[in-house]
Amino acid sequence: MPPSFRYERDHPEPCAGVDEAGRGPLAGPVVAAAVILDRRRVPHGIDDSKKLDEPARESLYAKITRIAGWGVGIVDVDEIDRLNIYHATMLAMTRAVDALGIEPGMVLVDGNALPKWRYPATAIVSGDALSRSIAAASIVAKVTRDRIMHEHDATWPGYGWRRNKGYGTPEHKAALIRLGPTPIHRRSFAPVAQLCLAI
Repeated sequence: MPPSFRYERDHPEPCAGVDEAGRGPLAGPVVAAAVILDRRRVPHGIDDSKKLDEPARESLYAKITRIAGWGVGIVDVDEIDRLNIYHATMLAMTRAVDALGIEPGMVLVDGNALPKWRYPATAIVSGDALSRSIAAASIVAKVTRDRIMHEHDATWPGYGWRRNKGYGTPEHKAALIRLGPTPIHRRSFAPVAQLCLAI
């Protein structure tokens, strides 16, 4: 079953969906997106971003950002290392909702935790597979972060970031040992921290 508006209908409009991309990688920012869909004009095919290939995500990103209300929050590597990834993710979500420019009546958040913010909100485990608004946010967050990692790949070639997006794949870990960490590696993450201690 594709995601629906079942959860959104339980709450006042405007209802925003929020999701993040990039909690697990060894490099790059964590990115969150907030999306308020017009329930009368919904692009066809919205689903959990993990179930979509890159061309489908790019196509849906273009449609969502053209007709929906949306905002993005980015937390960079220095902030991740200072705050830890959990608090950095909560901050990215807060920045994404703040960037909407309107006050949502409710925020639906993917996962089991909520930021400490002023917005009425509820967490939904596997929300990107259940709520259409959260699924739309997952697409915007994923595409935004992937584009950032493509840019970083051009600046620091050799790590395979166009393919692995900064995740700890064998290719990335081998390059990390061979080339060393870059300024956008997360030094608070064990594989990077251990390497930094060794050099």
